[in-house]
Amino acid sequence: MTPELLGFQLTHRAMRGDTRRLATLATELSEGRQSADQARAAAIAGFVTTLNQGIHHHHTMEDEVLWPVIERSAGAEVDLRDLSDDHADLDPLLEEINGQAAAFASTGDASALAKSLTRLADMLDEHIGEEEQLLFPIIEKYVSVADWQRVETAVRKGGNVRIDLPRIEQYARPDELARLRKLAGPPLTVMLFLFRRGHRRRQRLIFGPLAAS
Repeated sequence: MTPELLGFQLTHRAMRGDTRRLATLATELSEGRQSADQARAAAIAGFVTTLNQGIHHHHTMEDEVLWPVIERSAGAEVDLRDLSDDHADLDPLLEEINGQAAAFASTGDASALAKSLTRLADMLDEHIGEEEQLLFPIIEKYVSVADWQRVETAVRKGGNVRIDLPRIEQYARPDELARLRKLAGPPLTVMLFLFRRGHRRRQRLIFGPLAAS
């Protein structure tokens, strides 16, 4: 048996996808191609902050939980220093973006937010691509299923299931969603039913009427 990496893959995909969508939206707002009333601006700022909290939690759990497991399991087969340096660079940018999101909600000026979100999206694309290419084969080869399950449990404890689950559903392909349902069982179906409507309502407010349809 090898660790099931689908949950991490979908979490990465959702982080990258939502960051890029927000960067595009903020750019269009700053250029006058879209507009935002007070309610929409507040929803955008809130979603930016929530996304950044999720990114921070994810990479913190990688540093504190996953990296030690990999080092203990794979030893000299992997060097995590570059990935850890990337994580250290992320936090100041996330804090900067949170401040810019709050400023956008009060002033309506999205220019600074657009530039920083674009920078973040580019960083995540490069970092996550490198992380998956380097680490996923190592995890599958050296990390035990029991250790991997402990990693996933630690990651879930600090997450926001009401936000995270419908985002994962949004980014999963049908075959991937079927795998998740098989792994998680009926509770996943129930939680998705409970959280899906609120997620789609938020997405429509933030990204427009066709979002998460």
